[in-house]
Order: sequence, then C-alpha cells, then structure tokens
Amino acid sequence: MSSPSRSSSEGQARAADALRDRQARADACLARFRDEPLGHFIGGRAVGGAGEAFENRSPVDASLLGTVRSATDAEVAQACHAARDAFGTWKKLPGGERRRILHRVADLIEARAEEIALIECMDTGQAWRFMSKAALRGAENFRFFADRATDAGNGVSLPTDTHLNYTTRQPIGPVGIITPWNTPFMLSTWKIAPALAAGCTVVHKPAEWSPLTARLLAEIMLEAGLPAGVANLVNGIGETTGCALTEHPDIKAVAFIGESRTGGLIMAQGAPTLKRVHLELGGKNPVIVFDDADLDRALDAVVFMIYSLNGERCTSSSRLLVQRSIHDGFVAKLAERVRRLKVGHPLDPATEVGPLVHARHLDKVLSYAGIARADGATVAVGGERCAGAGLSEGHYVQPTLFTDARAGMRIAREEIFGPVLTVIPFDDEAQAIEIANDIPYGLAGYLWTGDVGRANRVSLALDAGMIWVNSENVRHLPTPFGGMKASGIGRDGGDYSFEFYMETKNIALALGNHKIQRLGV
Repeated sequence: MSSPSRSSSEGQARAADALRDRQARADACLARFRDEPLGHFIGGRAVGGAGEAFENRSPVDASLLGTVRSATDAEVAQACHAARDAFGTWKKLPGGERRRILHRVADLIEARAEEIALIECMDTGQAWRFMSKAALRGAENFRFFADRATDAGNGVSLPTDTHLNYTTRQPIGPVGIITPWNTPFMLSTWKIAPALAAGCTVVHKPAEWSPLTARLLAEIMLEAGLPAGVANLVNGIGETTGCALTEHPDIKAVAFIGESRTGGLIMAQGAPTLKRVHLELGGKNPVIVFDDADLDRALDAVVFMIYSLNGERCTSSSRLLVQRSIHDGFVAKLAERVRRLKVGHPLDPATEVGPLVHARHLDKVLSYAGIARADGATVAVGGERCAGAGLSEGHYVQPTLFTDARAGMRIAREEIFGPVLTVIPFDDEAQAIEIANDIPYGLAGYLWTGDVGRANRVSLALDAGMIWVNSENVRHLPTPFGGMKASGIGRDGGDYSFEFYMETKNIALALGNHKIQRLGV
C-alpha cells in the first residue's frame, strides 16, 4: 500500500508530465507565428503587410511569440474597400445560406478548439480551465446568430384605418469591429457573428496585445465558405490602425470593446462621417451581500467573479459591499480563500489565476497597492508580484484583497482590471445603493439577499445595465448585454444586436380611402 506522500509525489509527477505535453502542443501551434511577421487578411487572402513591425511577447515568461505588422492607412483602406465591394453580394445572400455558412464556421471552431485554447493561453495568460471552454463559447455565438439569420430582417405590422404600415430591416453596410485583449477569441465571435448574420461585412482589428487567435478565426471563416472580402482582418496599434479604421468613410458603424477613454476617442473619430457606434466599455461593478443572504454561495460567487479570468473582465465584481453586521466574519473567510488561490502557468489545469496580459498592465495593477495604503486602506492579501520557480519571469501578480476601504478611494472608483477586490462595509439598503451608484460606471451589479422584495427594489435602483440576483454572471444569449454611464452605449445579444447592425425601414401602403389634400386647384 502506497503512502500518502508517495501518492502525492506521483500525482505531482503526472501533473508535471501533462503540463509538459500541453506546452509541447502549444509550442507546435505557435511555431507558425515565429517564422515571419503576422500581417493581415484582406479580400480572402493573407497580406504580409508593409507597416512597422512590433513584438508580441507571451505573458507567461516574456518570450517572443513573434512580430506583428501594423497596418498602414493604405492597407486599412484596402480592407475597407474589400468589405464595401463584398457587401452587395453578402447582403443579398438568402438568410438560409448565411445560416448554413455560419454553422459551418461553428463546426470548424469546434474542430480547432484545442489549438485556439492553447494559443489563447500563451498569448493572453488566461488559465486553461477557462480558455478550454472559450472556443466552444465562440462556436455557440456563431450557432446562436446563425439561426437568426433567416429572420434578422423581419419587422412588424402597424396598420391604421387608412394605411398598412410595415417595417423591415436591412444591413447597415461594412462595419469595423475592434476587440480587446481579454478572452479575445470569444469576444471577437460575440461581435462578428451577429454582424455577418445581419448581412454586414466586417473589418476586424484585434488588440495589439493578443492578435493571434484573430488570424485563426479569419482562416476558419474563409474555409467555411464566406466569400472573399466579407470578413477582413487588420492588425496594428489602436492609435494608428484603429484610428484609420474608425475614420474610413466606407465603414458605416463601429463596434468596440475596451476601456472608456478609448470609446470616447472612437466616437470623436467617427463623428465626421456620422458613424453609428456600439461601445462596450469599462466597469467597476458592485457585488452587494446583505446579512440575510446564503453566505456560502455568496462567498463562492464573490471569489469567482473577480479572480477568475485573472480579474481581466469588464463584468467582474471588483467592489464588494458587505453589510456591517456580517462584515468581519465574511471578510475573514474571503481572505482565507484568496490566500489559497492557485497562481501558475496558464496551461496547468490546476491554475486558477495566470499571468496578466502585458508588462505595462502588470505595472498598473501593482501600483494600486501603494495607492491603497496611501489612502488609508489595508492590503489584507497580496499586492505584490509573484516570485518563485516558473513565475518570476512572467507577469504574475498575487491575488489581492483591499479592506478598510471607503467609497471615495481610488481603489473603489477606478477600474483596476486585475485580480484585485476592494471591500466596503455598509449599514443598510439605502447606503448600499448610494455606494454602488456613486461611480462613473454602470455596467453590471450583483446582489445577494434572501428577501425577494429587497432583491427587486435594489435591482431597480442600481445604475447598471445588467443585474444578477443570487448568482454570478450567467449569460443567456437572447438577453441584452450592455451598460449605462461610462460603461457604454448600446446592447448586444439576441435581437438587440440586430438593432445596431441593421437599419429599420417603414413602408406605408395606402388603402385608398384617405383624403388627399389638394393644393393649386
């Protein structure tokens, strides 16, 4: 009979072997990006690119994954022209045919799910336990909107005594889609799938910090049968390539996911050409725990919604508001959970928190420990860069918990976008609502209570576009996704996506029985 220590050692050895095997498969997937600079995908073919090259380094160990070409203005224009030229054909394609092609995209995403996940882990630092499902989420997005392609243009009948009014929708035209570096593959599909289902063509610019899986998606869409020019890809820096895309007159709308400041710039850049904009921006989302809540479930949700995905999620609940009567006991259990979080290599299935996406972002997140102390808060857990074997070379940060915070502190108001949670006590329902709303953002809110009346009162009072009651973030694709205030403009999901990617037209047919006014008789 083996001893516990021997069983533990054998388990560690098997885990180490599995990690090495997964790392070898990831290296094989990444090899293609090391051979030559990553360019663009325009008009159905790869374009090497003539712009300046910049490095793309892995957050895991700062190793060079390859170089990326920043698209020139001429290359962005070429992509926009390709989308414009393809639009006439794609918008006329029957919805059933678009549905077939988009389901084929989903099939191919599923077939390459491991490749996508491996590259995403190494390019972003996100943990395998989450990225192994991200590609399948992307396939689900394509299937969901594929099934709506056949009726995306449907409208309503609005009859009067004298006219039959009916509405219809038609695609707005070529659209620019600019996606972020956190879970980039899934979020790209979240924007691109409804645009294609609506009959729009696309020019996609992924974030410069995580460009690799966007290329896989472009290849998959072409293989699935999208006509050349329907889906184009340009890489580059936001200030140059992104600006050229948002300013181009062939682009009729821009869908953007990212920080609020950049969203404001995109609005300004698109204003001269009267572009429609959809902005999914930042958040500083509260999770409110009342003393009558199921505290065990609430604790699980609190930990998951800030420390999963490295805290790099717009809907993360980064402010914890705890009723004072339960504050000390709840926070003590929370601190113990945070200390036990497993930080490690993203390809290790045991890892719960991986490295942050970029050195610049790491510096930003780490700076908030000093800000917290200067403002009088306590760094109860973490607040430092991780050290030790396998971690010191990457962008690893200790999961962090700030306590003794007040609502006016920077750590309670600014979006840190890392595995960092700020705890604020409150006395009653009114004070909880006041604290929750007293920020520039309004994306999401979470609340835990056993009182149905309170659940409804607080949900209605919170200035946020999405509220989850006694739940973590569980997405249902037909529901509207979006925020208020500095958290964005517009809604995604279900039919709400088509309201952005399509124009609504009213047609009034006279029944022949209304009096027409006569002039000049």
